[in-house]
Amino acid sequence: MRNYLKYLVHLLLVIGVFSAHAGSYDDFFVAIKRDNPAAIVSLLQRGFDPNTLDPAGRHGLVVALQGDALHAAVALIDWPKTNVETRTPKDESPLMLAALKGHKELVRKLIARDADVNKPGWTPLHYAATSGELEIMALLLEEHAFIDAQSPNKTTPLMMAAHYGTPEAVKLLLQEGADPTMRNELGMTAVDFALRGNRKDSAELIAAAIRKSKPRGKW
Repeated sequence: MRNYLKYLVHLLLVIGVFSAHAGSYDDFFVAIKRDNPAAIVSLLQRGFDPNTLDPAGRHGLVVALQGDALHAAVALIDWPKTNVETRTPKDESPLMLAALKGHKELVRKLIARDADVNKPGWTPLHYAATSGELEIMALLLEEHAFIDAQSPNKTTPLMMAAHYGTPEAVKLLLQEGADPTMRNELGMTAVDFALRGNRKDSAELIAAAIRKSKPRGKW
């Protein structure tokens, strides 16, 4: 009888903990979607794991960044146990998402938490160049981002800026030393990317940089 009572008490405790966790799980992701940092911090202070994944397998910080829940993102970045180097199924890091969307202060916070500026494959600089985020590009370069980083198909930040970004983004990368002659796996240069994107101004900037980089003949 005594053993049965012990088993019953243990079972009730397990059920209670499971129910509380299930409730906290729902509350956590609702708080993120509602951009409610106070509710998030309250849950974390009670022991909820900030690295819990949602039903789609997304980290809470990724959910916040993808949903532009910026206050929620700050709360999670500031929490010391949050893994800021989580990845999406597309191998995107929180720093990449923040760079793409132009959230400069979040970029600063993530870098302060030792987020990887030079992760293998697609990098935060690729993403910042894609959206022409000049201040974030400059910040990443100050933090020693590799300017000619190559994606899995050898696309560089300059190529992304040429096709998707702005002439100003192209100019910044060229001024900082980006190699305008590099080619991706398809043999395309940054000029080709610019022309494919109908970015005549960017194509001319890159072509001028290539001409300038060629040694002059002797007279």
